[in-house]
Amino acid sequence: MKTNRLVVLLGLAGFIVMADNWVVSPILPAIAKTLGVQPAQAGILIAAYMLPFGLFQLVFGPLADRYGKSRIVLGTLAVFTVATALCATGATITGLAVYRALTGVFAAATMPISLALIGDVVPVERRQQAVGSFMGIAFLGQALSMGIGGAIAYFLNWRGVFVAYAAFSAVITVVLWRGLSSVRASESRNPEARFLAPYGKLLSHGASLRTYLTILGEGVFLLGSFSYLGATLAARFGLSFLAIGAVMTAFGIAAVVAGRTSGKVASRLGRRNTVVLGLGLAAVADLLVRAGGSSLAVTGVGIFLLGFGFMTAHSTLLTIATEFTAKARGVAMSLVTFCFMLGGSLGTGLGGKLVAASSLDTLYLAYGVGLAALSVIALPALRAAASQPSVAAEVA
Repeated sequence: MKTNRLVVLLGLAGFIVMADNWVVSPILPAIAKTLGVQPAQAGILIAAYMLPFGLFQLVFGPLADRYGKSRIVLGTLAVFTVATALCATGATITGLAVYRALTGVFAAATMPISLALIGDVVPVERRQQAVGSFMGIAFLGQALSMGIGGAIAYFLNWRGVFVAYAAFSAVITVVLWRGLSSVRASESRNPEARFLAPYGKLLSHGASLRTYLTILGEGVFLLGSFSYLGATLAARFGLSFLAIGAVMTAFGIAAVVAGRTSGKVASRLGRRNTVVLGLGLAAVADLLVRAGGSSLAVTGVGIFLLGFGFMTAHSTLLTIATEFTAKARGVAMSLVTFCFMLGGSLGTGLGGKLVAASSLDTLYLAYGVGLAALSVIALPALRAAASQPSVAAEVA
């Protein structure tokens, strides 16, 4: 299989997983009404998904290193498909929460293991473009999820959302199953891979630790900013879920564009400077959203720039991490996703408290300043990792 086709197919798998990740929020009121509970009680569905999604990032990395990344991606995507379909049958809030937890467990593998597989089969000189393209397609799913979910729920019902997502996931699973056989010989495998020791070695090395801490901070401020874009559009302009999804497409489009260009930028500026540039653009984006006020155009430009800055920085950090270790690349990428999602959870939670205490404008001002500070800190912090990508000791 040509690497470009592989990246697109893995990106589509990432698309449906990331779309599923965010789809419950806009349909939560409809779910609560159907199942006869209050929306606050239905909020357990989000926690039921996110907790196993975060924890199992750390489980599938070592499994992929030991048994093969293509096998883990296919196997988990197949179970994810079944679990998503089961969500459409949930008759009680408890039963639906169990199905969402099962979905979260097997959704956890797609992003990090796909990235590790790309790291195995794509040469380093083309890897950042491949990583960026994959992430752009995947995060387009995240950016569109509220609009897609809201539209399906509006024209059908909330159960139709899970049926549609399961059907799309089934198609991708079949296509991947037919296509991944040609890359199995190219992926690395370590039959002696261990579960805990590789994480300890990566975190005990200064260069890799600083990279993971940068990714954690990126998750706090950048993913935390993204989480409240829909609420900002609704509060300022009274947009419907359908319209919010359409405006937030700007984030996904920008991520796709940046994914295609970040490799060229990194080859000219260097990886460390490209990370700093991306974080700096994201800081400007947050400040534009803050300054947008009653202007949908200015807010839209901020959303676009946030997607562009995010992918410029994140695809570069991911490329750096793919080179920490060849023997445990699944572990290295799982730790990236875990740190990013942990940061996003913290950023979303802290952002909620900040909004409750002050306003959405205050959140974007604070997170814009936070991203600017992170870009300055990243300049010295990433020096060794970006200039000597193999500095981390080989992890068995």
